[in-house]
Amino acid sequence: MTGLRQQHRQRVHEAISEAAISLFLERGFDEVPVTEVAAAARVSKPTLFKYFPTKEDLVLHRIADHQGEAARVVRGRAAGETPLEALRRHFLDGLARHEPVTGLNDHPAVVAYYRLVFSTPSLATRVFQYMAVDESALAEALAESTDRLTAELMAAQAMATQRVLARRSWEALAAGRPIAEVEPEAVRAAELAFSLLGAGTT
Repeated sequence: MTGLRQQHRQRVHEAISEAAISLFLERGFDEVPVTEVAAAARVSKPTLFKYFPTKEDLVLHRIADHQGEAARVVRGRAAGETPLEALRRHFLDGLARHEPVTGLNDHPAVVAYYRLVFSTPSLATRVFQYMAVDESALAEALAESTDRLTAELMAAQAMATQRVLARRSWEALAAGRPIAEVEPEAVRAAELAFSLLGAGTT
């Protein structure tokens, strides 16, 4: 029964999210009331808020799913691998898989999703709040192998680096450039960016 309930919750969660993002992409985030999202997903407004505490969460849960990822990568790195090497490897692996979070994904729905996020002030603000939480978590992980100041500085630089890289790739794809052309540039940019981070996380 527990498994069935979990499956039901997941289906409802996905139905609400899909209905919300579809409406937001069609008419704009600020133009669609939560009551309309609930109606489209065939749930009540209280039920919607049980799954998504705020209107912004209807969109940003896809990004929130990656919260703490950098810290987990650092803590789960292989023996002998430095934190910087682990973060670099993880980001490059994401590029190779065309993970949406890296910005290197040309599926129309993904490109449109990020356009919605970046063009809506309240959503963009929440993204930066998520990043601040991620930065703090990464600093905690880095502080396990270096001093606190170095950990905080390197966490800030690493998160900013990934944000800039992802935004550059998305902007190139959103401008209509083919992914086959953008991908090698994204890889070179990532290699350069992580080399510029220096030895602070070793």
